[in-house]
Amino acid sequence: MSHAPLVRHAGRADLRTVVALAARHAEYEQAAPPPDDLPDRLAALLFETAAPRLRCLVAELPDGELVGYATCAPELSTWEGREYLHMDCLFLLPGHRGLGLGVLLMDAVTAEARALGLTEVQWQTPTWNDGAMRFYDRLGARARQKVRYSLPVAP
Repeated sequence: MSHAPLVRHAGRADLRTVVALAARHAEYEQAAPPPDDLPDRLAALLFETAAPRLRCLVAELPDGELVGYATCAPELSTWEGREYLHMDCLFLLPGHRGLGLGVLLMDAVTAEARALGLTEVQWQTPTWNDGAMRFYDRLGARARQKVRYSLPVAP
């Protein structure tokens, strides 16, 4: 057993914990809880397609406990005419922040971008999440002011 935390790609056996982390993340961001079938949806996106777009990375303590995750997928920038990696989620459980795990997750996300031949990672965070903004600023990220919208589309 290692004595250092690590970040690795999530496996199928991690899905239940990733879903629990996603629920905690939604609660933290004051959003609706994930749908009941999220384990099935994530399994399909991560493990049941020949070329999965979604990547899920987990932060694992030396004892095997998963305490955080990050997800990302390639997206397109029309203005720049190129792909970038969009980080949809980065979350660590309270009590595990400020210990270097966020940096490990961000390093893994940027490694995913490099592996895909992409030169930029983009993401957003709530405007009230000062801790996250300080963290991203320390990494050298640049904030861009936009408001994110969501429009439900009926089937």
